[in-house]
Amino acid sequence: MQIATWNVNSVRARQERVTAFLQRTNVDVLAMQEIKCKPEQFPVEAFEAIGYKIISHGLNQWNGVAFAYKQDLEAEDIETSFDQQPEFKDVQEARALGATFNGVRVWSLYVPNGRGLDDPHMQYKLEFLDRLAATTAEQLEMDPELEIALVGDFNVAPLDSDVYDLSLFETHVSEPERDAFSAFEQIGLTDKVRELVPDIYTYWDYKDLCFPKNNGMRIDFMLTSDALTERIESASIERDERKGELPSDHVPVVISLS
Repeated sequence: MQIATWNVNSVRARQERVTAFLQRTNVDVLAMQEIKCKPEQFPVEAFEAIGYKIISHGLNQWNGVAFAYKQDLEAEDIETSFDQQPEFKDVQEARALGATFNGVRVWSLYVPNGRGLDDPHMQYKLEFLDRLAATTAEQLEMDPELEIALVGDFNVAPLDSDVYDLSLFETHVSEPERDAFSAFEQIGLTDKVRELVPDIYTYWDYKDLCFPKNNGMRIDFMLTSDALTERIESASIERDERKGELPSDHVPVVISLS
């Protein structure tokens, strides 16, 4: 089974790019972030036409998460939030979607940006990551053999090498953000993709010719529990998806399981 994650930056604007990617790669499950639409606005028909079903969770034109998965699969135990997922301004935003496919529990996650070190959104971001790690730790403590994948746009660059010029960044690289990200490793999750694909960014801003200059960031991840990490045979970061007409500013990350 192949699982991919992709911040598509508006699925309606990018539906032809996304469906072409699915047809080319034949991945079984694609987790999407920043779909920027409500479920009734999602271009479901375009995905059904190529053999995929859709689950989506969106409240408005911002944020939003979804899964596209092959029609011969079943999505079980669907959840649109994790335990005690924090709110922002009394709203629980559409930033998490969980489903189980062939026994693998996958969460499509769009972690808050943070905006600035002193911005209220930064505290929201840290609480989001902390609660997500705590919930996952509780689940693995109850059953260490669970196959869990936390995938998506984490909006954290955990290593200095994950940004093209560290001096230009305040958020994404701060100590509190990196500490919050490292908590996932401490509870037993692994970034196997980094081991297999060590030196490719996953995001390039649209401005200032960032992509041609390779001025990027590595902020999209697939963190897996031990039982699932053992099944990962290969991985890729699909850099070429940043090329061409109307690309997202992020590219897909893919793992192949035994």
